[in-house]
Amino acid sequence: MPPSPTPPATLDAQLAALGVRPGMTLQTHASFSRVGPVDGGPAGLIAALRRAVGPGGTLVMPALSEDDDAPFDPATSPCPAMGVVAETFRRLPDALRSDSPHSFAAAGPLAASIAAPHGVERPHGPDSPVGRVRDAGGSVLLLGVGHEANTACHLAEEEFGVAYRRPAYATVRRNGAAVRVDYTEPDHCCELFALIDAPLDERGAQRRGVVGRAEARLVPAREVVVAATTLLRANPTAFLHPPNSDPDCDQAWA
Repeated sequence: MPPSPTPPATLDAQLAALGVRPGMTLQTHASFSRVGPVDGGPAGLIAALRRAVGPGGTLVMPALSEDDDAPFDPATSPCPAMGVVAETFRRLPDALRSDSPHSFAAAGPLAASIAAPHGVERPHGPDSPVGRVRDAGGSVLLLGVGHEANTACHLAEEEFGVAYRRPAYATVRRNGAAVRVDYTEPDHCCELFALIDAPLDERGAQRRGVVGRAEARLVPAREVVVAATTLLRANPTAFLHPPNSDPDCDQAWA
């Protein structure tokens, strides 16, 4: 027999116990298959998150397009790789979506500033939604995923200036025409972002709990960047698997 859906009151209590408070700016990465089932499905989880941050808080989710060949359209381009929660969220009538293929969607008082235009060439740089969440004193909420899904770790790589970068491209519309934009970005398998768990836990910077049926983490975005940068200072390739052990990391080494 499948488990019963988690009711709204339970979600509210779980988020409060984790430390989500009204007025927060909350960048959320979620795996609904691990959180659910939830009353109301993905929309029910989003509603709980919005109740938790209240009308004075801003909810942010990744809305990155995976189709590098199709011109990006913030109104219509889907983000299936980001999961059903993010895809549902970016479709909300009051959610604003940034204009880059590496877009984020946001709803709340800071939505316009977080989803303001940002360049294609630095997907997670300081002047991106990820950087703006950090600068606004926001936090990262991980639901059913670990730090391998935490884009604030890429912000740390950009600001540190890691030497490993992989070629990439995206297609945008400029003056009505489809234009290919080539760039490089620090990219790899991201599994070793899990290394920041230990220092965050040791400093008490990260709160753990359960939301729905999933393990959850809540951590200030600034703390994520500090933890990741500290590891990079000690070892500038800390987040890459050794050569010849992971194809994505091998491309970064190359």
